[in-house]
Amino acid sequence: AGYTLPTTSAKDNSPPTNPTAAAAVAAGWNQHGRISAMRAAKPNTIATAVVKIWMKSSTPKKIAPQRGSACAAALAGLDLPPPVHGGATRQESVRLGLAALAADWDFDLILRNAEQRYGPLGAAGERILAWGRLIESSGELTEADKLQTVNAFFNRQLHFVDDNRTWRQIDYWATPVESLVKGAGDCEDYAIAKYFTLRRLGVSSEKLRITYVKALVQGQAHMVLTYYGSPDAEPLVLDNLIDEIRPASQRPDLLPVYAFNAEGLYLPGRPTRSGDSKRLSRWQELLGKMRAEGFAIGDG
Repeated sequence: AGYTLPTTSAKDNSPPTNPTAAAAVAAGWNQHGRISAMRAAKPNTIATAVVKIWMKSSTPKKIAPQRGSACAAALAGLDLPPPVHGGATRQESVRLGLAALAADWDFDLILRNAEQRYGPLGAAGERILAWGRLIESSGELTEADKLQTVNAFFNRQLHFVDDNRTWRQIDYWATPVESLVKGAGDCEDYAIAKYFTLRRLGVSSEKLRITYVKALVQGQAHMVLTYYGSPDAEPLVLDNLIDEIRPASQRPDLLPVYAFNAEGLYLPGRPTRSGDSKRLSRWQELLGKMRAEGFAIGDG
């Protein structure tokens, strides 16, 4: 399964009393191997297998390491063997394990939540699974290739439909799941989906900004995703209007108004933050909806 079981003494070999805590520690042991081996199997699956061996049980209970009680139980210091690799101490391995598990996106859970809300998904379920496969297969790409892959995926999967037709609202910020269920989105929905997918693929929020612009040709408000390879670099523009990713200097049709990410708000011509993105009520509502759908996203 791609994980290493510890070598234990008789003293250390007692089964853990809390399988959720054991799951967190198991992920801690695998922190280094997770980069490759754990891509092919869900952390919950690996943790369940480890706990099954430890507990000598044929029907272990389903482990939910993301629950808050898991952190308290794991950090309480159970009588578990020391880590094979991971943190320098058992406690540090637990913390690494909990972080790894909390950061994982469980697409089985995400699909179940979507089905509860929308009913049978059909083609929408296939779009969500295709998104999961893209994330699974793109982790080792260069950042430039991640930009190309993610931009092309959402420009292909979503059709442009304005919010009034899709959601019966003038301005609605959809989660990536909502957009993929509909197979459609407004300009901000493309930018949001690309932003969170690139964040999941390891691109730091400091390099990404959801940017509100005026589309001069269309004469209307528009949103794109911009990428800064370094703080003083010219941004690249990921847009649903055209498939090619171009530097901002090659997009004279777009007039920037403001931008934001998890770090804050930005105004044109000012390299430092001009405000806090927590002031954006639609952004905060979006984060809340994504957490309810099953995503561990922090502040974005």
